[in-house]
Amino acid sequence: MAGKLHFSLVSPERELFSGEVDQVDAPGSEGDFGVLAGHAPFMTTLKTGRVKVFNDGRVQAFDVQGGFADVTPDGLTILAEQAVEAAI
Repeated sequence: MAGKLHFSLVSPERELFSGEVDQVDAPGSEGDFGVLAGHAPFMTTLKTGRVKVFNDGRVQAFDVQGGFADVTPDGLTILAEQAVEAAI
């Protein structure tokens, strides 16, 4: 079984999510991407779209409008210009 990924989603107003997850899918400006534990480091800008967080068979979604995603050995951080939790 793969390890967990630490994921944080932050907007200017507040931190919307922080925790250990299985996978995160996000809308990159050069194409959508998914991140699992152990992913190679990279940084990209985000376009308007949906971030999906997968954990233990559940999916949580957030609608974002712009921002940055930073994948490091420590996990994934998304700094969104705007973000709100969304219904799936």
